Amino acid sequence: MRFDIITIFPELFAGAFDHGIIRRARQTGIVDVRLVNLRDFALDRHRSVDDRPYGGGEGMVLMPGPLFAAVESCRGAARGRDIEATGDGEVILLSPQGHLWSQPMARALAGRSHVILICGRYEGVDQRVLDALVDREVSIGDFILSGGEIPAMVVLDSVIRLLPGALGNEESTKNESFSAGLLDCPHYTRPAEFRGMPVPEVLLSGNHAEIERWRRSKALAKTLARRPELVETDDK
Repeated sequence: MRFDIITIFPELFAGAFDHGIIRRARQTGIVDVRLVNLRDFALDRHRSVDDRPYGGGEGMVLMPGPLFAAVESCRGAARGRDIEATGDGEVILLSPQGHLWSQPMARALAGRSHVILICGRYEGVDQRVLDALVDREVSIGDFILSGGEIPAMVVLDSVIRLLPGALGNEESTKNESFSAGLLDCPHYTRPAEFRGMPVPEVLLSGNHAEIERWRRSKALAKTLARRPELVETDDK
């Protein structure tokens, strides 16, 4: 799978790419992640990629020219490497106005061959980019960040860990929060008692059927207390 990340701050990704699952997945060839500096596609000597909005108002807007050129370059490079991707790669814009990112969306994206992430900045992007170029607009929550770089890292991490071979144990993702429509159950490890707080006896019983029922009931109780809307969705 290939990710192209279009950004004006490629240096922000250095730490995220040098550790953990993303680093291992890149080293083993499970994923190919490329940083694309939007300013490389600017049309003037000042490398400008933004301008003031028509109609007035505060802030700046990312211009369509550099963004179209950057995406077209990513698609051309992908075709040159014979990447089999429907539509030459799904284009996703990270912005506060997008659909809320979720585990089902991550699973769906993990099935693609080529994804192009555009990191929004300033007041946003020219609407013509959304109308003619972007397949999906994504937000990681109802809050404002300085740009789409951190959301891009979130999307990248949540998708890569679902790719075959990215995790040491392929079963690891099956019982996590949201994977079965519920939040995760409580977990315990050694010692069996710590400062007067014992591990529930059922987890020490060796009765796997009882343990599974206990975990399911605890997951359901936690979800009802914290995210009841997930239970309603799961029931439907």
